[in-house]
Amino acid sequence: MRFTNVCLESIAVVLPGETWTSAQIEERLRPLYERLRLPFGRLELMTGIRERRMWPDGTLPSEASAAAGRAVLGVSSLRREQIGLFIHAAVSRDMLEPASASFAHHKIGLAASTQVFDLSNACLGFLNSIVVAGAMIESGQIRSALIAAGENGRPLVEETIRTLLAGSLDRNAIKPFFANLTIGCGAVAAVVCHRDLVRGRARRILGGVCRSATEHSELCQGNTAEAGALAMQTDSERMLQAGVALAKETWDEFTLATGWTRDTVDRAICHQVGSAHRRLLFETLGLDLAKDFSTFETLGNMGSVSLPATLSAAVDAGAVRDGDRVALMGIGSGLNCLMLALEW
Repeated sequence: MRFTNVCLESIAVVLPGETWTSAQIEERLRPLYERLRLPFGRLELMTGIRERRMWPDGTLPSEASAAAGRAVLGVSSLRREQIGLFIHAAVSRDMLEPASASFAHHKIGLAASTQVFDLSNACLGFLNSIVVAGAMIESGQIRSALIAAGENGRPLVEETIRTLLAGSLDRNAIKPFFANLTIGCGAVAAVVCHRDLVRGRARRILGGVCRSATEHSELCQGNTAEAGALAMQTDSERMLQAGVALAKETWDEFTLATGWTRDTVDRAICHQVGSAHRRLLFETLGLDLAKDFSTFETLGNMGSVSLPATLSAAVDAGAVRDGDRVALMGIGSGLNCLMLALEW
């Protein structure tokens, strides 16, 4: 896919005020740890995640999505009535029907003429939404879009803790649940528009490539549990190997399609999983680890919010500068991978 006129006009992040450290989660799991003689500190040691943020109990994804939407409009040069498309791009949704985008659209105060829908694809939803919005901008259907994602992983983490404490699971049986304990909460929103609407420097989305390996769709599966709770199980080891293999295939196509190389890419912004994923991914792609910018250490895995929120953090930290070639490298369970070229 190639874009000529698509720009990332603005981006904003909203984070919860409540912090859960890995040590605090392990303390809640003390009965399990003591029964199975598990070493305390293993969660942070295995993942590199010291802490993550949590929304207050009962927070709706649309509330988080709307908060980020209002925040990005506060820094955008575009007005609410100029937004032609609104996408809620999170894994988390308020309910099956109507679309969470409907609730968030109302809470943001967007125009009735704005097209509204959800787009969900595990942790890849935000990048998929950029592609959809970009194609609509290129074709002339719209001039601008607001993409927002509000992820609320608190119910999943709470249910996982209950499950681990309630059963008589052995060391082998608890493995599929531990990835859930890396999940955090957050919200992010971006305005994507035609370059003619940009004031100042145009941050161009040049295009990218995607690949799938759906034979691995069983490696990470989440669904509703009893009483509306959330449940998810992940084969973390196989997921790591299959995900990085897919990323390598996608990277090879990405460099051919864009003409970029591991040497000419200035910054790589990846989906945030943890330290093991980061290390193996960069080794496999032959990328200099110094080109990475990570947030998983303090934010955990925020689903579809992680990659765009990390881009925003990198910009704020001065790690992404004018003219930089930024590779946005997203991957989600399914497995699906999408890499976009962003010229900052």
